[in-house]
Amino acid sequence: MKLKFLLIMLMIAGFARVYAQNNPENDHEGDHHHHHHKNELGLSNSAVYIFEEEKLAYSLHLHYIRLLGDSKFGLGPGVEMIFGEHSHNTVGLVLAYSPLEPLTLAITPGVTFGHESHNEFSMAAEAIYAFNIGVFHIGPAIEFSYLPHDYHISVGFHIGFGF
Repeated sequence: MKLKFLLIMLMIAGFARVYAQNNPENDHEGDHHHHHHKNELGLSNSAVYIFEEEKLAYSLHLHYIRLLGDSKFGLGPGVEMIFGEHSHNTVGLVLAYSPLEPLTLAITPGVTFGHESHNEFSMAAEAIYAFNIGVFHIGPAIEFSYLPHDYHISVGFHIGFGF
């Protein structure tokens, strides 16, 4: 059942990608200059699979990223909260890189605390494939998080506000 849920989430993300690519509003043929906002407030809602416990949970990820100069690199604080029976929280420093217009890759070293956790080091790697709609960008997100005693993967939906 958990595998079916993850497959459904991946299919939804794939259909969202295909729709956005075929949407006339996203047709920028000949437009080689893209405006990147210096700041972003982002939120991701995700289904999380916790491997050690073979359980699904709900996750909310929030971050603020500031671009570094005119580069494709950004930096800022982030927090991830996993709710339910296996709840825990992570705070960290998000290091983001946007190699292509719709794609953002991020790594977040941080500290996790909460359920069965004693303020331990964690590391997350995330990919977001988002499409601009005005000052917002939306799209699928996937994240892999490592803790010394466990790891989890999340698949969800990201919305960001650029300013």
